[in-house]
Amino acid sequence: MRDVVIFRQNQFRVSEIFIAQQAEALRRYAPLYLGRMRFGAGPDGARTLLLRDLWGRAGWPRMGAQMLTRDPAPYQRLLAGRRPALVHAHFGTDGVYALALARRLGVPLVTTFHGFDLTLSDRYFLRSPAWVNYPLHRRALAREGRLFLCNSRFLHGKALERGFPAERTRVHYIGVDCAAYRPRAPEEETPVILHVARLVELKGTDDLLRAFARMAAGHADLRLVIIGDGPMRARLEKMAGALGVGERVLFLGARPHAVVMAWMRRAMMLVLPSVQTASGRVEGLGMVMLEAAACGVPVVATRVGGIPEGVDEGRSGLIVPPRDVESLAGAMGALAADRERRAAMGQAGRAFVAGRFDLRRQTAILESWYDALVRAIAPDGASL
Repeated sequence: MRDVVIFRQNQFRVSEIFIAQQAEALRRYAPLYLGRMRFGAGPDGARTLLLRDLWGRAGWPRMGAQMLTRDPAPYQRLLAGRRPALVHAHFGTDGVYALALARRLGVPLVTTFHGFDLTLSDRYFLRSPAWVNYPLHRRALAREGRLFLCNSRFLHGKALERGFPAERTRVHYIGVDCAAYRPRAPEEETPVILHVARLVELKGTDDLLRAFARMAAGHADLRLVIIGDGPMRARLEKMAGALGVGERVLFLGARPHAVVMAWMRRAMMLVLPSVQTASGRVEGLGMVMLEAAACGVPVVATRVGGIPEGVDEGRSGLIVPPRDVESLAGAMGALAADRERRAAMGQAGRAFVAGRFDLRRQTAILESWYDALVRAIAPDGASL
């Protein structure tokens, strides 16, 4: 097996478990996680190389300098002479850093776009030291990167608008592990509406609270469980109280993925009422919807960004206009009142995800693209 560098400067974020899930599903390539810092435990036995481990706590000035200069030398030092088959960066913001490394190593660079990296306005990137290099070097990334993958058709269109070459830019759903997420039994369902999201404007959690307050009076046993943390948490907790549903809304904060999936199996529905922010940021797809469908849980979501691609509308879930609290409350109430409809939507959702978003099939496609890139630079007759 050849090594493939999985490049993400902030490795193993709880909200980005899909990166490691894809990497661990590889069969002909061995993932080597490379980045700046660790934000979670990562997969068991994962080979991880981090600048924080190289430089320790006193290394902040060095990391700051590397952030600004994109110097690949520290990453080469971590690799200690290894020559991976290729580098796969996640998020365009990290692709511009991985580009310098791939160029130095002489290997192809694959970049996957997930959302904000194609929708956020450039003026917001330029405000952040961690992101400022992205708009400055995006043209070089588009010119030299060997393959660009978009996690939805919506993002593919955005990538072409941003100047990424059509001949090297493809739609590729990462998918979910349908073998790991089995459909839940009917008796597992409880009167819980689940929302899993970082608590930021993009996720529309404030609209969800307003909608829940409108429909909750007719469903006395219902509870709203919110898993995730973020800068809006305190304001949202206060809002729940002001709306009179504070005792019926449970804010659990960030939780490990296993805990999220345990709650998923108990939920009567998952709600993802995402919006487009003033900065232009919009949902690329919404991986949590695919996980819900894989477990046989129906979804209520908004018609924004790539979200409609993850719902078989009317069969696996309901889609409403963004920022339309009345429609959101109506959809939630309709599902809460109809157990048979929820069960039918759960079955349809499972079939929909298995047919279009199965992780192992999608990863096999990815590896075939890896193979083609490696062959293109291998000497005649050399094996992979």
